[in-house]
Amino acid sequence: MDSTLFEVLLKYINITFLVFTVVLFSMFCIMGYLSTRNAIHYRNKNSFGDLSKVMASPLAPGITIIAPAYNEELTIVENVRSLLSLKYVNYEVMVVNDGSKDDTLEKLIAAYDLERVEQKIDPNWQSKPIRGIYKSKHRAFSKLVVIDKENGGKSDALNTGMRLSENRYVGCIDVDCLLLPDALLHVVKSFFQRTKKRVIAVGGVIRIANSCKISGGTLEEIRLPKSWLAKFQLLEYTRSFLLGRMAWGRIDSLLIISGAFGFFDREIALAVGGYDTGTIGEDMEIVFRMRRYMHERREPYTIEYIPDSLCWTEVPEDLKILVNQRDRWARGNLETLYKHKDMFFNSKFGRLGLLSYPYWFFYEWLSPLLEFFGFLTIMLFWYLNILNWDFFLAITVTIYMFSIMFSFYAILWDVYTYNEYKKTKDILTLMLCAIIEPFVFRPIVVMSSVRGNLKKLFRVQSGWGTQVRKGFAKAT
Repeated sequence: MDSTLFEVLLKYINITFLVFTVVLFSMFCIMGYLSTRNAIHYRNKNSFGDLSKVMASPLAPGITIIAPAYNEELTIVENVRSLLSLKYVNYEVMVVNDGSKDDTLEKLIAAYDLERVEQKIDPNWQSKPIRGIYKSKHRAFSKLVVIDKENGGKSDALNTGMRLSENRYVGCIDVDCLLLPDALLHVVKSFFQRTKKRVIAVGGVIRIANSCKISGGTLEEIRLPKSWLAKFQLLEYTRSFLLGRMAWGRIDSLLIISGAFGFFDREIALAVGGYDTGTIGEDMEIVFRMRRYMHERREPYTIEYIPDSLCWTEVPEDLKILVNQRDRWARGNLETLYKHKDMFFNSKFGRLGLLSYPYWFFYEWLSPLLEFFGFLTIMLFWYLNILNWDFFLAITVTIYMFSIMFSFYAILWDVYTYNEYKKTKDILTLMLCAIIEPFVFRPIVVMSSVRGNLKKLFRVQSGWGTQVRKGFAKAT
């Protein structure tokens, strides 16, 4: 190949990466500003007024917490006990046993003295068949409902709970998540604090419970994870939830609510058909459809975001499980973006089409692929001895320093606002994670994303995979 062609190719590749980097830097700076403004606004707005007495009233709106369970026999009893101890009157806990092959159902029956009850089921049922509905004989557990059904996956289990619920709001969580006692007070308050717009969904921050001291379903002491893999995920979650999603919430353009802690207006969720059982990115995809539904009906609406630490969950400490998780997330992103591709730079959807979707496309989906492609390009140009070392070193150092500064800001802002990790040693440890993350953790995330996209491209069948958890009781 002619040397001139190489020079032209190298020039355009350099320009492409430079423009992409500048745009991302600008986006991150704007997101940092917006998230800061939103956090200050949220704290000022919630610094007065006490809704606990109102929300403890029997007249408070009803809410159903739907928790799918599959092979959770080791922790199901403690997890349900935690959900039954929330400070709210008008709510029910609906555990959907999604065809577990272990003793999950038997453990629940024995621990809560459940008995089978008869309940009329819609003949036009779309989900997998229900084998039985159980309620407790004791009034102390009157809020608990257990649905036993054939295995259909998480989305199918959540849809079952939505259709059987009779409450106005539904909360879709992971059964192994730990909700703080006043979590529902914050959620219901978020649904009612808007007067001119209908709140169709409420999401919130997910905190990491690995190594925390938890007893009887109660969070007693917050501790930094012992596992370095969990530490990196803690840093990643802090950036994502306290800066990223907080920023999108500020301009009402949030496109995803975590499947571990998401609450919905049941009427709107059912109007769009519930969760899509044909995708593995169901938590993101349902938000897309609910937003489209409200846009097409031209009804004023919003999605609220709670930055308070209300939900704690366990993250993978095994490398293989983490890779499978990120592989699945990548496939879910691609599925959802492709399904709603008509939103891309579509002014009909306002900020969603012009800002949110493009950001998700270029950063959440395309960025890891560009990182991988960039690495291969650098190796090729180095091998051909045409690498522009001055440009390469300049842009690499710039990106590295910016990523550290952004992570440091997320850590320090978290300390200033919520101060969950009070030990100086813990803060310094997280800063150390930020320094070494680009060399240790980021390559894992990038390779997992590439693998997920390749699987989707070549139609390799791959489901959710297995998430082996220690459980809160054993983790302490």
